[in-house]
Amino acid sequence: MEEEEEDMFEDAVCTTPARVNTPLSVITEAFEDLVDLLKPLQSEIDEEEEEEDGLRLDAFCSACTHVAVLFNCLGFAFKFAEMEYVSKVRDLVEASKTFDTLQNILDLDVEKETVKTPGSHSRNLRRVRQGLDLIRAIFEQFLIADDYSLKDAATTAYTEVCAPFHTWAVRTAVYAGMYTLPTRDQLLLRLNETDQSVEKNMRRYMEASRPIIEYIDKLYIQRNIKLDW
Repeated sequence: MEEEEEDMFEDAVCTTPARVNTPLSVITEAFEDLVDLLKPLQSEIDEEEEEEDGLRLDAFCSACTHVAVLFNCLGFAFKFAEMEYVSKVRDLVEASKTFDTLQNILDLDVEKETVKTPGSHSRNLRRVRQGLDLIRAIFEQFLIADDYSLKDAATTAYTEVCAPFHTWAVRTAVYAGMYTLPTRDQLLLRLNETDQSVEKNMRRYMEASRPIIEYIDKLYIQRNIKLDW
């Protein structure tokens, strides 16, 4: 079983795929499919009236596993983020064999008072959500920068999304590693994208990931759990 989970992440490598789909387009399509599953649930959660139905944990995990390729493509600077992200997703994949929805794991941890306990599914979900948001923020900063500087984009995104929750040692290592980030052309090569296609697919991911991130945040807020951790 452990070998199967490792294979799932090993398949997400920064290599040029033989098929037409690029790693980034596969990710965007996965999250667009996830948004389609989310739409029928939006009215329920917006009205703060949750039923047994919710976003399926296995579907969420399936989409999230693809994102590991992006951390891998960023290299050493985000090695810690990649390791943390992958380990948290693996935990949720295992949890999906027992729990049907994201709500289920949160409700259990609320009952046990273990939401913020290291290793709990709810804490790991929170960290995976931050990983998704980090990639979104990097893309956003990358596209608005005049020189398309990946270093500047990644530094700003990390400072905004993850730095407040990391220790001084981790922050120092990440900032030092920013100088090892690939150039814009190197990133395009690793993702098998062109100037035109990378902007299109980055915007697609940004648009598709945002409602997923907001949905997860609302699950915590509805249970009176603050998001400052």
